[in-house]
Amino acid sequence: MTERTERVSFRSPGMDWDLAGILHFPADFDENGSYPAIVSVHPIGSCKEQTAGNVYAKALAEAGYVVLVFDASYQGESGGQPRLVEDPTQRVEDVRVAVDHLMTLPYVDADRIGGIGVCGGGGYVINATMTDRRIKAVTSITGVNFGRLSRESFGGYDPIGALEQMAAQRTAEARGADPRVDNLLPASVEAGREAGLTDIDVLEATDYYKTGRGQSAGGATSAVLSRRAAAIGWDAFFDAEQLLTRPLLVVIGDKPGGFGAYRDGQEIYGRAASKDKRLLVVEDTSHYDLYDRPEPTRRAIEAATEFFGTHL
Repeated sequence: MTERTERVSFRSPGMDWDLAGILHFPADFDENGSYPAIVSVHPIGSCKEQTAGNVYAKALAEAGYVVLVFDASYQGESGGQPRLVEDPTQRVEDVRVAVDHLMTLPYVDADRIGGIGVCGGGGYVINATMTDRRIKAVTSITGVNFGRLSRESFGGYDPIGALEQMAAQRTAEARGADPRVDNLLPASVEAGREAGLTDIDVLEATDYYKTGRGQSAGGATSAVLSRRAAAIGWDAFFDAEQLLTRPLLVVIGDKPGGFGAYRDGQEIYGRAASKDKRLLVVEDTSHYDLYDRPEPTRRAIEAATEFFGTHL
């Protein structure tokens, strides 16, 4: 089946830059028709060409949806300065801006909009769904609460110490110093093992992002240290008991890793106010298996297709 896509760019009046996206269309797409649509949100350090696009957007388009996947602000082909910034508040606003763009398309049914996200994108799209009532149903694929992750392992389990370091670096940059850019992954799986790294998520992230398996020019596994403070004070799941009322599907693997998707998936499933909420735990599956491995992603895609078919 030949996939039909279109490269697009769009901006919010509140931003001074464009977001770069790709629309994925059903094979039998008719521009005079009316279609349910889904915003697909990429992981931390990823881009629109990777798992959120070439796996989940592609599959959902084949199932009959118009799917918009886009690069986050400050990343990939989207605008925003400085580069290599992962700002959770902006990431959530990017989701709203993507929904804005869908609302301008004459072939999109404004009453049938869904959201899906992978890894950090799962946390972001859940958070956006809490406060943007245009999103009628949401799916998290091995979703991670980036705020919790930043306070814990990404912050060395010393959030105050990390914030002090970030503050000092930001002051130095304000006085003319060059930005400090940290590599978040080792150069290779072998280098990681030689350095004593054993966590399944770190090693499998390296295998995905730094080999031909998933490597893409738009993806970045590095970050500007001085701009990471915003994440430490953020929580993807804040007030989910009251605000997360939309139907929710959470997909996780049963192999826990250091990034915490198994833990976060269980937590948001338990806390969500949604009357229709579903938890799929895929057996013998890790976080990065749900990025592109055929059998785990097949299970996730089938669940998401059935879920969105019920609610959109």
